[in-house]
Amino acid sequence: MTQIKRILMGTASCLAVVASAQSVSAQDTGDGYLGVLLLGENKRDIQTDVATAITTVDEEEIRDRQAGTISELIDSVPGVNLVNGATAAGAGINIRGFGANGTYGTDQKVLIRVDGVTRGSEELYRIGNQLYTDPFLYKEVSVIRGTVGSFEYGSGVVGGSVQLVTKDASDLTGGEPGFKFRQALEFETNGDGITSSSILAWQPTEDLEFLANYTRRTLGIQDDGSGNLINPDAGDVDDPSYLLKGKYTFGANRDQSLTFAYSDTDSDQRDVPYDAFARLDFGNVDRTIRNKTAELTYRYNPVQNDLIDLSVTLSYSDEVITNDAITPGSSLLDADHQYETTALSFRNTSLFDTGAVSHDLRTGLEFIQRDRLDAYAAYGGVDDRIALFAVDDMTIAENLTLTPALRYETSHVEGSTAPNDGTYDNDALMGGLSARYAFGNGFAVFGSAAYTENLPIIDDLNNSDYMEQPEKSRTFEVGASFRRADLFADGDVFAIKANLYQTALWDVTSYSGTESVDTKGLELEASYSHNAGYYVDLNTNIARGKGSDSDGVKTYWDGVPADSLRVTFGKTFGEELDLSWEVVANDGMTRTDNPSAGFAAHNLRATYVPQSGVLEGTEVRFGVENVFDRQYQPHLWTRAAPGRNFKLTLARTF
Repeated sequence: MTQIKRILMGTASCLAVVASAQSVSAQDTGDGYLGVLLLGENKRDIQTDVATAITTVDEEEIRDRQAGTISELIDSVPGVNLVNGATAAGAGINIRGFGANGTYGTDQKVLIRVDGVTRGSEELYRIGNQLYTDPFLYKEVSVIRGTVGSFEYGSGVVGGSVQLVTKDASDLTGGEPGFKFRQALEFETNGDGITSSSILAWQPTEDLEFLANYTRRTLGIQDDGSGNLINPDAGDVDDPSYLLKGKYTFGANRDQSLTFAYSDTDSDQRDVPYDAFARLDFGNVDRTIRNKTAELTYRYNPVQNDLIDLSVTLSYSDEVITNDAITPGSSLLDADHQYETTALSFRNTSLFDTGAVSHDLRTGLEFIQRDRLDAYAAYGGVDDRIALFAVDDMTIAENLTLTPALRYETSHVEGSTAPNDGTYDNDALMGGLSARYAFGNGFAVFGSAAYTENLPIIDDLNNSDYMEQPEKSRTFEVGASFRRADLFADGDVFAIKANLYQTALWDVTSYSGTESVDTKGLELEASYSHNAGYYVDLNTNIARGKGSDSDGVKTYWDGVPADSLRVTFGKTFGEELDLSWEVVANDGMTRTDNPSAGFAAHNLRATYVPQSGVLEGTEVRFGVENVFDRQYQPHLWTRAAPGRNFKLTLARTF
């Protein structure tokens, strides 16, 4: 039995022992929460109060992690793994074995949304993903694993979804009129990286606010733990990102608002291999990637009417990937890709009671048009969709929560070029049900079942049969959670959540030579904090999977990551100083045709935030990643991980 499995069994036993404890603090509520007490704090809160497998990375953790890419930021979430990650080029996000792989940087089984706007879902051949944006732009990232929590956001979500929320001016001003300016500079030694992020927030009045953010990230070629250059032909990173945002609040009781946001990210790569995953030599290209997104949202939330919390959002996203061949070769090297997505969505939340049942009902209507430019090996066309959804959190007698969810979606795809330039119509009714029961001692059990369909997309135009064959998926989940304060000492907090899942995907069209995929796994998160400032965070992921071809022959599914364990030990000294040591371990993967060795890497972090004096408003963050300069390559990666990397972030809000 591997070391990771021993640790996992010990943690699971701890869950069982603690759950059986009978003593409950006098301040505990029915679900183990406390009133006003001084409690310890962890890097990340475990969401034990919901059945959904969701993990949120807040702004403080975003800053502490000093991540260079969104992918690198969320790989600390159990069930989330990367195909590479230190740079956006040739990287991708894999959740529960679906999403990015060594051929495609993304697929529609992992949904990515920025401020409610869906970003990228095309199967781009060897180019990498479409998520070129900077972590400095965001204040929160949530990862929902699996299908059951996805019906508000899209169809065909098998692995999970990533929800990113950009910063607002009021986050800096505190909602009071005036100016605030925040400047952050980040330096890293491995690749001589420098990042500058400048934010100007202005509130002329309480009802009007504006934000402007400019971030520029530069990074040279990094080396691995053995001192070898990683993907030396990839070229330097020089990625600027812009964010402009404004909000106007008006109406009786300030119950209405208009929010406008515009973001723009560039990435220029000169004389780099076409294959961003560095596996096959197709030749070199000059590649330019640009994403522009605009969004206008109206919200109406009358104070004395719990039935109305309405938001209407109109969004437009333009993603352009331009390739100019340096090396003579296939027309693939000169292929230019453009994706324009226009969406109009109506969403409403209603709070009401029917007898003993309290409802949190979320309903919506969406109109989505995705227009893709015709390119070599990537057919062009238009995909028009209409979707309706309803999700109702029904709380019964405070202990039981049932959440039925339904989504109906239609798709009308028109191809623009031969051979399949016809018209294709599909529709599907999808849904799920989750249940959670909370006992009176902080212990809860939950389970869910969900079914979704991935309607044919423009990518499928290369095969007319695929245009009439939606991919189908079914997922079952069961788990338990526990949260208790004052468990071992006054003011301490212990939380743990374990989730077992089983997913079946069939009628597969997006993975070559595969008819069906079956995966299963265990995700576990645990944390403990003491009011003296000590804390421990732990998560682990164990997954298995099989893929079947047209003859029913099953082989190990290559999208499954290696078993992983991540533990963080930390100590806070008031609000000024936070010191932590993180251990990241992967088991060796031998169950596949592409075996990989196990490893353990260590990261150190220190955050200093003076609370008074001349340095008040200043933040200093220092990190050392891969402290012992280990040479290793995570299982799904196509190249080695970076070696030792010192990072320093200096930030001040004026």
